[in-house]
Amino acid sequence: MSSSSAEPTTGNQITYADYFRRTPTKDGWFGKYGGIFVPPELASVMEEVRLAYETISRSHEFISELRRIRKHFQGRPTPVYHAARLSRHLGRSQIYLKREDLNHTGAHKINHCMAEGLLAKFMGKKKIIAETGAGQHGVALATAAAYFGLECDIYMGEVDVAKQAPNVARMKILGTRVIPVTFGQRTLKEAVDACLMAYMQDSVNQIYCIGSVVGPHPFPMMVRDFQRVVGIEAREQILEMTGNLPDVVTACVGGGSNAMGMFSGFLADPCEIHGVEPLGKGPNPGEHSATMTYGKEGVIHGFRCYLLQNDKGEPAEVHSVASGLDYPGVGPEHCHLLDSRRVQYKTATDEEAVEAFFMLSRMEGIIPALESSHGVAHAIRLARTSKEPLSILVNLSGRGDKDMDYVIEHYGTGERYVK
Repeated sequence: MSSSSAEPTTGNQITYADYFRRTPTKDGWFGKYGGIFVPPELASVMEEVRLAYETISRSHEFISELRRIRKHFQGRPTPVYHAARLSRHLGRSQIYLKREDLNHTGAHKINHCMAEGLLAKFMGKKKIIAETGAGQHGVALATAAAYFGLECDIYMGEVDVAKQAPNVARMKILGTRVIPVTFGQRTLKEAVDACLMAYMQDSVNQIYCIGSVVGPHPFPMMVRDFQRVVGIEAREQILEMTGNLPDVVTACVGGGSNAMGMFSGFLADPCEIHGVEPLGKGPNPGEHSATMTYGKEGVIHGFRCYLLQNDKGEPAEVHSVASGLDYPGVGPEHCHLLDSRRVQYKTATDEEAVEAFFMLSRMEGIIPALESSHGVAHAIRLARTSKEPLSILVNLSGRGDKDMDYVIEHYGTGERYVK
């Protein structure tokens, strides 16, 4: 693939007061990550999307309509919740949850999907298409398609179709065509591959609504901007609740949309920010999806990022108990924030995530998505090990209805995890 933008240049130490005005560059670079690595026939399509987004994102009508949808259809603002019983159980640290699981459709994905639906209508598109892993992005986009009267195709790896049957049923009920992807590992990466191929076949009547802060410019920027509402709300809410900023802000990272949404509210603040990657079964190749921890620079799906690669330099096989996190790449802005040392990237294993899943369920009456459970697992670890009490704010990015059958089949009902 060729790049339609020049190579990036590295700048001086990052400051965050006007970060979102300067990042990314006009060519889509976050430091040395991002850009546009697409075939020539897609380069003009990316430019069309960019121009449309830059037009409507400054439009009073678009902003007003999106705010109306978020308030009256999605149920925003979502609350910040003090997990008091879990906190007492763990010690003196206090854990707070940004309840994105309370969004309509059950996850943060609806934040950018409704905005992408508005963009599709503005551009005169008849169909929206996308990939999905855990199914939450698929359900959210299917919901947007029904709301705006658009056709919708969702590409989903065959493994995830079986693993996330409740979300597949929801998509179909909403009128969306779910297309199983049967090549390769049959998971999220292959779903993206299949969707990109479909987009190249018809970019006139349909638009690809990417499900995370990944892909060629302008998608990482667009999805981040649509998710910033999470961090903006959370910052105001935690200050109102406690009078202070949290010591640590954390969220799970696969592609990284929920994390970028949360982190964006705190980049200029004196808080530690921790992204939590899936360590899966352990550090051996093919047993995890910890891209920031074990990856090296590469290009995937039209952008440059840290990438888990095999000996041939191809995207490596990956694993996570959470379907939405098993991706060998990661959003380019996360790579930039790692290199600048503004965000620290940690890991949580499958076992730690499942323990967190059951602890939050039993102690707070909140069943989290397995993806979100990685962030909760890290908060639990911090609370257990910190010598000083901490205030920890976790983005609870989704609810776990979709995961219950899988968890019960493989881990039972949690007796060995919650004592």
